[in-house]
Amino acid sequence: MKNSIKVFCENTASHIRVEMGTSLAEICRSLALPNTYPVLAAYVNNRIKELNYRVYLPISIRFIDISHFEGYRVYQRTISFMVQRAVERLYPGKTFHVRHSLGGGLYCEVEGVEGFSTEACEALKQEVQSICEADLQIERCKEPTEEIVEKFAAAGYNDKVALLRTRPRLYNNIYYMGDTIGYFFGALAPSTRFVSIFDIRPYYNGFFLALPERTAPSQTAKTPKLDKMFGIFHDYHTWVDIMGVPTVGQLNGKVLQGDAGELIRIAEALHEKQLARIADSIAEASRNAGVRVVLISGPSSSGKTTSAKRLGVQLRVLGLHPVLISLDDYFVERTATPLDENGEYDYEALEAIDLKQLNDHLRRLIAGESVEIPRYDFITGTRQWHENPLQLDDRSILIMEGIHGLNPRLTPSLPENLKYKIYLSCFTSVAMDNVSRIPTTDNRLLRRITRDYRTRGNNAQATIARWGSVRRGEERHIFPYQENADVMFNTSLFYELGILRPIVEPILREIPDTVPEYGEADRLLRFLDNFTPIRPDEIPPTSILREFIGGSSFKY
Repeated sequence: MKNSIKVFCENTASHIRVEMGTSLAEICRSLALPNTYPVLAAYVNNRIKELNYRVYLPISIRFIDISHFEGYRVYQRTISFMVQRAVERLYPGKTFHVRHSLGGGLYCEVEGVEGFSTEACEALKQEVQSICEADLQIERCKEPTEEIVEKFAAAGYNDKVALLRTRPRLYNNIYYMGDTIGYFFGALAPSTRFVSIFDIRPYYNGFFLALPERTAPSQTAKTPKLDKMFGIFHDYHTWVDIMGVPTVGQLNGKVLQGDAGELIRIAEALHEKQLARIADSIAEASRNAGVRVVLISGPSSSGKTTSAKRLGVQLRVLGLHPVLISLDDYFVERTATPLDENGEYDYEALEAIDLKQLNDHLRRLIAGESVEIPRYDFITGTRQWHENPLQLDDRSILIMEGIHGLNPRLTPSLPENLKYKIYLSCFTSVAMDNVSRIPTTDNRLLRRITRDYRTRGNNAQATIARWGSVRRGEERHIFPYQENADVMFNTSLFYELGILRPIVEPILREIPDTVPEYGEADRLLRFLDNFTPIRPDEIPPTSILREFIGGSSFKY
C-alpha cells in the first residue's frame, strides 16, 4: 500500500497497515473492536489522544472506553461541555458552574438561579439529550492565544480569560461544539452522540449531573446522600470566593502580584483554627460523654498522620494527654496479607489488619492496663515491638489514624460513646475554571508521588502503577463510611499545587514514554503547567504539606 504505515493495536495485539493521515476513529472502525461501550479516545505511544487525531508515523495504539479511568474523564469533560451549551440556551446570560464531583456525578449550579425544580431539571435534561441526538462534532483547534482570549471575553468567560492571561503562551487550544466554545484540559469525545447516558436531578441549590457508573456504565449513579461532605464543599467554595481565589487564573494573578506569602499564612491559619475547633469538640465530648478514642480516617495522602499530630498539640493546649498510634502498625505479617484480584498484596483490605489483637489492646488500654504496642516494619513485612509499654491515664485521649477508622467492623470492642470519628480528605477548593474542576484524586496523587519519591524510594512510575489499586481500595473500604464521621476536615491548601509543581515535575519527567504510566505522567505535567510556581520558604514546619515535601517539625 503506497504511503502506508504500520500501526500496532494493543487491544488486539496485532499490526495493521493504514494510509498516512488516517484518523484514530477510522482505525477503530476498521478493527471492529468488540467493545461493550463506545470507544472515547486512545493512547498513542502512551499519550492520550482524541479520536480525530491523524496518524503519520508508525505508532502503538490502545483504545479506551468509559470503563478506563481516563475514558471516564473524557466522558465527564464531554458531558460538562454539553451541559454548558444547554445552560447557555435555557438560561442566557447566566454562568454555569461545575462545583465538584460528588458520589458518581457532578454537583452543578447556575449563578443567579436559586434551586432547580424537578421540572427545571427535566427541561435541562431534554436540552442536553437533544444536543446528544444532534451528533454535534467537537473540534479542538490551536489558535493564537490573543484571539482565544478575545473570544472568551466576548462570551463573558472571565474565568478562562484570567487563566490564559496568567500562563502566557503564543498559541493555545480552544474547543468548538457548533457555536459553543470551551477550554478543557484533556481529551474530549469526537461528537456529542458518544455521551448519551446521564441524568439531571434536583440537589441543594443546583442539580446533580448523574454520570454512568464506571464499573457498570449502562446505569447512572444514584443521587448521593452526603450531607456532611456537601457541607464541607460548600463552606470551602464560599471561603475561596471571599478570598478572591475561586479559580486558578485568579490564584495565579495573586501569586504574580507577590501575594503568595499572605495566601500561605491565611490558608495555614484556617487549618489551625479548624483543628482547634475539633480539639474543643473532642474535649467537650470527653467531659460529657466519656470519649476516650479519636478515630481518624481518610484516603491516601489526605494528611492523616500530620493531622493527628497537630490535633494532639491542640488537645495538649486543653490539658489533655493525647496518645497517638497508627493502624498500619497492626498489619498482619506480610505473608498473611490478603491478595487482590491481581494477586498482589491488598493493604487496603480490612483483613490486612490484625483485628483481634487491635481490639484486645484497645479494650485493655481503656481499662487502664499497660500494653505493648506493635510497630510494623514495611521493609521486612514483619511486626516489631515498642520498647516501652503504653498505658492511658484519666486525661488520656487515644488518637488512632488509618484508612479504616470509620468502618464499624474495625472497633467492635469499643462502645460508640467512647469514639469520636474524624474524616479527612483533600477537597480541592480552587477550580481550574467555572466548568473544569480539579479532581481531588489528582491533588492526592501529586502529594503521594512527592512523598513516595522522597521517603520511600519509589519513583513516579511505581506510584502511578499502584494508584489504580489504591483508588479501588478507597471506593470499597473508605468512601462508604465517610458519613459516619462526627466531623470532617478538608486538608487541601488552595496554594499547594503551585508549591508541588516545581518539585514533582522533574520526578514525573523521569518516566520513559515506553511504559503505560507515561500517559498519566504526561497528563499531570500538562495539568501542572497551568499553575504559577510558588516557593516553599514561607510554609510553616507544622503544615500538612510538609508531610509530603519535607521540612516538617514532626517525626514520622
